[in-house]
Amino acid sequence: MAASDIIWTLLSLFFIGLAYFSAITFVAGLLWRLLGYLRTPMPYPHTLTPGPTTEGQAILRVLGDVTVFQNLFKADKWLWAGAWIFHLSLAAILFRHIRYFTYPVPGLVLFMETVALFFGCLFGAAALFLFWRRLGLPRTLYISNIPDYFALVLLGFIAGTGLMVSYWLHVSIVDVKGFMMGLMTLRPVEVPHHPLFLLHFFFVLILMLYFPFSKLLHAGGIFFSPSRHQPYRVQERGGSQMKPVDH
Repeated sequence: MAASDIIWTLLSLFFIGLAYFSAITFVAGLLWRLLGYLRTPMPYPHTLTPGPTTEGQAILRVLGDVTVFQNLFKADKWLWAGAWIFHLSLAAILFRHIRYFTYPVPGLVLFMETVALFFGCLFGAAALFLFWRRLGLPRTLYISNIPDYFALVLLGFIAGTGLMVSYWLHVSIVDVKGFMMGLMTLRPVEVPHHPLFLLHFFFVLILMLYFPFSKLLHAGGIFFSPSRHQPYRVQERGGSQMKPVDH
């Protein structure tokens, strides 16, 4: 066996093992955080005022925070614009990547191919803007720490390498899809012989390992935030709140 064949075999074993480890850690980490959210006691109402007075209004507020970032819009228009563009382009990119995991590929996913470059560049630009904002504004520079920069740099590397393998140093879509489908069916095959793709894939796996234990999990934590999903009922007539000190 040639030396190059040995190297690619070892790389295949490494990336296959890392892919399964990252997937298990990602799912287990999300479940662990979810259980933590569910087990956190909420003895007092934490609603921010003015707030909704019914469960339906509280649900609408959470949906507004998730889809249009209405609370962020009131606080900082520039941050809202950068964050909304960032998340919109990320959603479009993730949706386009469905083509690597399905056969046949849905028509809407194929349509995304015509606008993929636009959303890829938009995502990279938004990540750069958010990174600059953390360094350029004194108030955000003061509250930022290494994990904040690490997440943005990692996402920037993913965006940059993804654009390069798609539009510059092309990787075979057939090889990539065969590799991904092999992982999903527990019948892994050799990794594509494309160093830049492997670098892109490596960054994605690191993100999967990092995501459940980072601030990035605000994507799911907002659904469990009592200040957002609880209706304001503190001053209802005849109502009372149970205090932990009474028991």
